[in-house]
Amino acid sequence: MIITAMRNWKPAPGELLEWHPVNDARPLVESAPVDPTPPSFLQENHVRGVRAVADRGGTHTAYLGSATEVVGDLDVDALTLAFEQFLLRHEGLQTWFETADGAVVRRRVPPAAARLHAVSAGECSAPDQFLDYVRDRLSRDATPLSWPAVAFGAVARPGGFTLYYGADHAFSDGASQVLVLAELIDLYRAAQSKRAPTDISAWTGSFLDHVAIENERAAAVDADSPELAEWIDVVRAHGGAMPSFPLDLGLAPGETAPVEPIEMDLLGADDTAAFDAACREAGGKFVTGLFAAVAITDHELAGRDDYAGITVLGTRHLGDFALSQGWFCNFAPVTFPVAGAGDFRTLVGRASEAYARTKATAAAPIGKVLQLLFESGIGGAGLASSPHLLSYIDFRWFPGHGSEADDDAILFTGEGRTANASMWFNRDDRHFYLGSQTPATPEAQRQVARYHQHLREVLQTVARNGNRAVGGDACT
Repeated sequence: MIITAMRNWKPAPGELLEWHPVNDARPLVESAPVDPTPPSFLQENHVRGVRAVADRGGTHTAYLGSATEVVGDLDVDALTLAFEQFLLRHEGLQTWFETADGAVVRRRVPPAAARLHAVSAGECSAPDQFLDYVRDRLSRDATPLSWPAVAFGAVARPGGFTLYYGADHAFSDGASQVLVLAELIDLYRAAQSKRAPTDISAWTGSFLDHVAIENERAAAVDADSPELAEWIDVVRAHGGAMPSFPLDLGLAPGETAPVEPIEMDLLGADDTAAFDAACREAGGKFVTGLFAAVAITDHELAGRDDYAGITVLGTRHLGDFALSQGWFCNFAPVTFPVAGAGDFRTLVGRASEAYARTKATAAAPIGKVLQLLFESGIGGAGLASSPHLLSYIDFRWFPGHGSEADDDAILFTGEGRTANASMWFNRDDRHFYLGSQTPATPEAQRQVARYHQHLREVLQTVARNGNRAVGGDACT
């Protein structure tokens, strides 16, 4: 699987099929009761944003999607059953949200509502035609304001079909998208052969249980909790806001621009392995070496003597959620000094110590952190905007790696507007690469290209020499 821009998804021509609830299930959806489980912090803020976009007549783009190619003529009945079983496996996907009187309320359908049927949406013969179609389809159907908040679809042709799945971000994250295709194909092949699907019940805990765990952890955090200390230092150092992209992207405060997706190969397979070895020889891991390389780039291009970034961490370890569907994420700062380090190896040690603190800091849910920062007066209006993030995913460790679903799989996101240039680093057997959603303005593109090219040089130098001086030269 690779993460790529939607515009690079070009399935072969075929019949467009969509799956929707059967007519008899609609009354069950319309009368679905309120579920006592509140939205998570991330869900609530996301849903409010989606509602605001809908109210002003905008296009919903806050979704994620994945797709792959499946060999063999499409068995519509088997795939229908696979989709239904998938919804029944994941309790969080049996819910959606309503907004009324300032509140975000979760509603939940009964299991009997998870009955679907296939609907033809016509034929597709050109990539641009398909892209327009799927963007419209996911904007309409992969929304948290209706059920299901996910979209199942296929492009069928003799001898095979494209399978795709889209989900509103409130019901999915990057790891969920990596997992979903392998699960759906296992369910599909099981339905075709009339066998029982793989039992993954021990690792598919309910996202609703995760919300309860997160709320319990949040209740235990207060202004004196040690997890808050790192946040306080970072936010104070950035004028009451989160760390930003280190270079000026040319946007005024609060200004956004349409997204321009960026993809860049950073290291080939051999250089990736060499960089990994250099990180371990320096006493760290690949991810801490990555932070060291980013810190060098920030220092050399922006003159930052202290690295400060926000990273994404998974929260699936809080329960039996390894294969669950949902938004299992938290955010925490990574901070360490760069000045005086001398070389990459020294910075790896600092980054490793910092990352250990980051994982401890991540015990505090981000919603409670922001609440306390606002209440204390430490955080200002800048905390309300989307943070500049760094994420690292190693696709080799997912259970579906190398499977039928994985070989031709892609993962993509909707493309709206941004003021950030968050960096999503990904590794697989073939390479180490970067994805970023950046502002589509000439100045932003110039600065982003300058930054990414410098970072690639740092990574390549370390891979080929085992070290690099902080200041631009290779060293041994």
